[in-house]
Amino acid sequence: MKDTIISKDIYYIGADDKDIRLFESQYHVPNGMSYNSYLIKDNKNVVLDTIDKKVTNTWLENLERQLTGEQIDYLVISHLEPDHAYNIGLLAEKYPNMKLIGNAITFNMLPNFFDLDLTNRTIVVKEGDTLNIGEHTLQFFMAPMVHWPEVMVTYEQKEKILFSADGFGKFGTLDTDEAWDCEARRYYFGIVGKYGKQVQDLLKKASTLDIKMICPLHGPILKENLEHYIKKYDLWSSYKPESEGIFIACASIHGNTLKAAEKLAQILEEKGVKKVILTDLARTDMAEAIEDAFRYGKIVLAASSYNAGVFTPMEQFLYHLKERNYQNRKIGILQNGSWAPSAEKAIKEILKDMKDIDIIDETVTIKSTMKEKDIANLEKLASLII
Repeated sequence: MKDTIISKDIYYIGADDKDIRLFESQYHVPNGMSYNSYLIKDNKNVVLDTIDKKVTNTWLENLERQLTGEQIDYLVISHLEPDHAYNIGLLAEKYPNMKLIGNAITFNMLPNFFDLDLTNRTIVVKEGDTLNIGEHTLQFFMAPMVHWPEVMVTYEQKEKILFSADGFGKFGTLDTDEAWDCEARRYYFGIVGKYGKQVQDLLKKASTLDIKMICPLHGPILKENLEHYIKKYDLWSSYKPESEGIFIACASIHGNTLKAAEKLAQILEEKGVKKVILTDLARTDMAEAIEDAFRYGKIVLAASSYNAGVFTPMEQFLYHLKERNYQNRKIGILQNGSWAPSAEKAIKEILKDMKDIDIIDETVTIKSTMKEKDIANLEKLASLII
């Protein structure tokens, strides 16, 4: 994507990566990824974050085209993760008079990534500090653990722009034609989901600002209907269900557990549930399953017993939920075991440390294949979870 003029003095200088298949070596990104970086030209020129290694050349071309031979006075470092910070060393060398702006934790962590002599080249900012660069004034707010400890966001006071670091980001390149919510939700719960309290703290700070535009480090610049995006983040970080419906997460070895889960989905629909989502955990993107688990308030865990525990895809799924502070949900269990059903026990062992989880007492147990008598138990489970 070519550089974009955000306003008279502010430019998008980021780049799309259309070749990437796994973001952070784990998240499938079929539509690629955008890495965003910004330039403010004023009496002092400011770059807000650098960019990932793979798109360095495009980023430099965009930057230098907009600089038109001028120098960079400041580099704001909002986040040190390499997809945003890889080129700090390159920029520091190329512009020796440039000062680096970050907080105390930023400069404590920076030597982990770079061997730089930054003598007289750093500006350490604290909560609420401002920097006037001419017509524009930057104000800095700390956002620890959203999603690294050094994260901070920058508010430009004149044009009322929030440079939101990884907040309000999404998967996909900027020229991908798709709705924001789905890939932003998958991005949020995958990357930021554990830190709901910290996101809530940041939203409280943002509520005191007059924000007209949000510029994240991934995904599109948000210019309209900002209330929608902020409400989504408030909902997600509160761990509240977003949509009506029932999510069935299934981990089946030979397909028999899946058949029982499919029968349960049919029963639920016959009982009037308008939205029933069934996912085969062994054959789907785990991040998609995690997204749906957080999206809906009611979930059925259907799994085969395995090695005196639970089938591995279900175990992995539950641990992903646990590490993201999964809570405030109603859960039913469907287990399968030919001689010694063990899935229920293993599932409950993982669930026991989660907050405000309402587990339905009646577990449905299938032995090998679904029988006629099992259907009555599925009917009962369906009635209890609706």
